[in-house]
Amino acid sequence: MKTTIESSGRMHNPAHPGEVLKEMYMGPLGVTITQAAAALGVSRKHVSAIVNGRVPVSPNRAARLAGVFGTEPDIWIHLQAQYDLWQVRQQARPRVKRLAA
Repeated sequence: MKTTIESSGRMHNPAHPGEVLKEMYMGPLGVTITQAAAALGVSRKHVSAIVNGRVPVSPNRAARLAGVFGTEPDIWIHLQAQYDLWQVRQQARPRVKRLAA
């Protein structure tokens, strides 16, 4: 996986949750996309889209992944949030006016 940690402790280029799913769960267990889809109760196409980083892991999918792979849903939500925040930080920062208290 490509995730690294900067000296500030922030994530740098975090992996999409689908990459984690593929590399840390499906691969070691020898689970195919078809098998994962059947266990999750979703289509093969949807699991493929997650694994390939084309769609995010929703709270519903996080709960399903947790049930199937014996994790907590929070792990998947946290991975998705890290990935999403990093993606936003890579874009041009919007001009906003800071409100002072």
